[in-house]
Amino acid sequence: MRILFLHNNFPAQYRHVATHLARNKENQVVFASLRAPFKIPGVTNVVYKPHRDANENTHHYLRSMETAVLNGQVTLRVCLELKRRGFIPDVVCSHSGWGNSLYIRDAFPNARILNYFEWFYHGEGSDADFLKSAALTLDDAARIRTKNAPILLDLAQCDWGQVPTSFQASQFPEIFHPKLSILHDGVETDFFKPDPAAPRQIGNLDLSDAAEILTYATRGMEPYRGFPEFMRAAALLMKKRPTLHVLVIGEDRVVYGRKLPEGESWGRRMVEELKPDPERLHFTGPLTYREYVRALQFSTVQAYLTVPFVLSWSVIESLACGAIIVGSDTAPVKEVIRHGKNGFLAPFHDHEAFAGQIEWALDNAGDLEKIRASARQTVLDHYALDKLLPHHLRLIRDVAEGHLPPREKTDN
Repeated sequence: MRILFLHNNFPAQYRHVATHLARNKENQVVFASLRAPFKIPGVTNVVYKPHRDANENTHHYLRSMETAVLNGQVTLRVCLELKRRGFIPDVVCSHSGWGNSLYIRDAFPNARILNYFEWFYHGEGSDADFLKSAALTLDDAARIRTKNAPILLDLAQCDWGQVPTSFQASQFPEIFHPKLSILHDGVETDFFKPDPAAPRQIGNLDLSDAAEILTYATRGMEPYRGFPEFMRAAALLMKKRPTLHVLVIGEDRVVYGRKLPEGESWGRRMVEELKPDPERLHFTGPLTYREYVRALQFSTVQAYLTVPFVLSWSVIESLACGAIIVGSDTAPVKEVIRHGKNGFLAPFHDHEAFAGQIEWALDNAGDLEKIRASARQTVLDHYALDKLLPHHLRLIRDVAEGHLPPREKTDN
């Protein structure tokens, strides 16, 4: 089988399936992306770059669409070069939204297309208007609606689609639901696992003497992931609990949502506002995978907040480590965390109540082994890579062979 993966970032959601497919010498696996910082054995990397960015003078409703077209255009050129060299895929697996697969039908008319869909945008009742600071105008609503244009083009032309969670699938128009499989990427439960003896050290930071550790781990520090609410809750707890250390893992940048003015960041903003004890507040920056999993393992309690949006991998990875998680009571979190069963929920918009739930978990951490065990069991039952990878591979093969709908139920 010949498989072409398309994603701006390598290898992203396709790491496990690409690795597995490349081990079979009968397969040819090509991965086209904006960057390829490392190699997967057996995978041929093709790096592309659009010839320009979207024009600042383009109508602001259409800038994301112009970016998608530019990505689609350069991907089309990559595909035509692959075709010239004799590589014609049986199936193209492409992340939707950036435009990479817009013109695949023009390059490879007979190839099957399996799109990975993460999000469908709404101006109301979803992420865009959830934050109290969100004051959406009609102009904002029109711009947000238009962001769906490249996704709709993919939905119309793909043979099949994959969505990682039920909540995310619910955001897509019902007319497309019959061609979407709900299938999470999966977590390596042999790597993300409990380790009560995990060393409490990350680089030069040694927390061996910390009585309690509260951890926040996402890619960025932004309102979409409840960073301001977390910091306000953490500041309250640090005043009440003089032995509490707070560990913030990630980059001080906005990954999702509105950007701040040049030179500003939410990390700096919240430190200036709250003035927490710098000896007990630790910003780690990005960590290696081994440092990251160690932090998940040794933390006393972990906080995870998100607006109604794409669910972070980190919350599933934390559950797999048997973490005590206090999460926001928002739809994507409630899909995986049941209050008092495998974790705890607290109001996103009420940092005092959120702090109260964390404090209760800290006070009772020694008696919550059943919660830890249930957290890990949730992942073993529904999100473990060794269970989901065969479904991924079957889905790719079914789409490649034209078995639509797929022969095997893939809802997790």
